[in-house]
Amino acid sequence: MSPRLALAALVGVAMALFGGSAGADQESSFWQWFQKNDAMLFDFERDQEHIFDLLADEMHKIDPALTFEFGPKADGRREFVISADGILSAFPKVERLFAAAPQMAHWTVIKFRPRREPMNVQYGGVSVAADAVLATAEPDKGKAGLVVYLPGFREDKRSAFGTVAFLMLDQALGEYDVETKVGFIEVRPIEKAAPNALPLSKLPEAFDRITSH
Repeated sequence: MSPRLALAALVGVAMALFGGSAGADQESSFWQWFQKNDAMLFDFERDQEHIFDLLADEMHKIDPALTFEFGPKADGRREFVISADGILSAFPKVERLFAAAPQMAHWTVIKFRPRREPMNVQYGGVSVAADAVLATAEPDKGKAGLVVYLPGFREDKRSAFGTVAFLMLDQALGEYDVETKVGFIEVRPIEKAAPNALPLSKLPEAFDRITSH
């Protein structure tokens, strides 16, 4: 091998080694910071705004899209949810940060916002009660197409109602499934609900039947 080729090979190896470990170093640094500040984070209610700003700054060193949620205290533990805020391109960062998480006495780390009981949503001057919403699911090119029927729907507020529908689907189906398994999403007034429309609480079962095939 010529000296030039040998040098090129060494540079390639170095880039593979050091470039490939950069992300891992970021994730390791985040969890080191998290563990160092365990007590502060566990009792974040004492200074929530400041502590959330600090945590967001640390997560944004990995990816500006990353965000988080905390669960309530239960038996000396909390849930810590790592989210891509619905941005599909940031999903691999969530996966890597989750995979790097150490075992911690006070924390249950969860990747992506999980399914939850849908809550009432207020957004852009629109307020919708979750238990008044209906939806249908149907096959759509290997995914599930969804139609969401909202009470009080107005065409001049379509954008706001669309955001409300998305937020409620995110709660009912979870962040990962909404971004990877949902095809089309349509929003219609409740008065036009299909005969087979389901309450949001029943949508996950119908959704899973379609997407599990």
